[in-house]
Amino acid sequence: MTRLRSAVALAAGRAAGWASRVTGRGAGEQISGRVMLRLDPGLLRALASDQRVVLVSATNGKTTMTHFLASALEAAGEHVISNVTGANLASGLVAALQRAEGPGIAVLEVDERVLPTVMDALRPELLVLGNLSRDQLDRYGEVGSVTTSWRAVAERSETPAIVANSSDPALVWAAEPARPTWVRLGMRWRQDASTCPRCSAILEWTDDSFRCTSCGFAQPAEAACLDGAALVLGERRVPIELSIPGEWNIANAALAIVAATHFGIDVADAARAIADISTVSGRYALHTLPDGRHARVLLAKNPAGWSEVLRWLGERDSGVVIALNAHIADGRDPSWLWDVPFELLRSHSVAAAGERALDVAVRLDYAGIPITVEDDALAAASKVAGRDVQIVASYTQFTAISRRLRRRTRQ
Repeated sequence: MTRLRSAVALAAGRAAGWASRVTGRGAGEQISGRVMLRLDPGLLRALASDQRVVLVSATNGKTTMTHFLASALEAAGEHVISNVTGANLASGLVAALQRAEGPGIAVLEVDERVLPTVMDALRPELLVLGNLSRDQLDRYGEVGSVTTSWRAVAERSETPAIVANSSDPALVWAAEPARPTWVRLGMRWRQDASTCPRCSAILEWTDDSFRCTSCGFAQPAEAACLDGAALVLGERRVPIELSIPGEWNIANAALAIVAATHFGIDVADAARAIADISTVSGRYALHTLPDGRHARVLLAKNPAGWSEVLRWLGERDSGVVIALNAHIADGRDPSWLWDVPFELLRSHSVAAAGERALDVAVRLDYAGIPITVEDDALAAASKVAGRDVQIVASYTQFTAISRRLRRRTRQ
C-alpha cells in the first residue's frame, strides 16, 4: 500500500509539473512537489533514504552556493541531484529528490525557516550555512527568531557536520553548539548585527571581527578564511576566479569550496570546477537589448543583498533599472527600501520599474538621484544611459523579466 501510494503521488506530481511548464505558469517544481506531498506526506523521507544529503541555507546566496557545490561534486565524478531552480520549500525538495536515478549526493538549497522542519526527514550529513539578516519581515519575523530555530538544530545530540560563516554574529550564535568548521568571510552589512545575540549588549567591531565586552561572545577561530579573492586553508592559498560578478559571490564560492572538502575534493579542484559558471538559475545572464547593449538581470531581496549589489554597481559605467514588486514572494512591505544605500547610484542613470516603481522613485528622490519612472522594466532599460544596463529586481520581477528575455533570445 505504501509503495502504491508513493507511486501514485510521484505520477500525479510529475503530471502537475508538466502541466505547469507547458502552460508557461512556472518551472513546475513547486506544484509538482505539493501534489506529491499531499498524496504521500512521508515521501520526502523515503526519497532521501539512499542519498547523502547536503542542506545549504542562508538569507542571501544559498542558490549560488548550492550551484557551486553541486558543480564541484559533479566535476569530481559524483552523481548529484539538486533543486537547481531554487525551489527551496519542502515541495521543491521532494520534486528534486524524485529525479534521482540511484544513490548519490543530494545538494539541496533550503529556505531558512524550513531548515529545522526537514532535518528529521532528510537526515543530512552536512549543513552549509552562509548568513542571517532581515528578509521579508512580514513572513519571517526578525533575525532573532530564525537564529533561535537554527540554534535548536545545532543543539541536537546528533548534529551533522557544519560549514559556516564565522563573520556573522547571528550565525555564530546559531551554529556554535555544533562546533562547525568556521570560514571567515568578512562582513560589510552590519545593521542586523549590532547587538550581541547572547546578552544583547552592543558588539564591538574591528575591520574584520566582532566581540562582546559584556559576556565575552566573540568571533571564533576559523579553519579557513577569505583574503581578498583567495581562500586560505592552512598553508594553502587558492585563488577564486569567477565568471559571475560581485565580492558576495567570492564569499559564496569560498563556503562551497570548503564544503566540497567534506567529500574529499581538493580545494584547487573545487575552485577550478566553478570558475566558468556564468549564470545561476538565470542570475547574471547577459541579454542583448534592441539597441545592441547588453543587459544583465540581478536578483536582490533585502537590504543586505541590495547593498552588496549597489557597491558593485557603483564601480561600473552602467545604466541601472530598479524593478520592484511587493507580492508574497517579494515581501508585502517595501519599507526596507529606506535601509538600502541608494546614494551609491548618484553618478548613474537610473530608472524605476515594477508595480512599486513609485515607492522606489520616492526613495531615490530623497537620495538626490534623478530618475525615469517606467512600469515595464525592459522598456525602462532602453531609457537609461550607460555602456550596458544592470536590471536589479525583486523576486517576482526577476522571474518575469528573465522569462521574457529567454523568449526573446529564442525568437
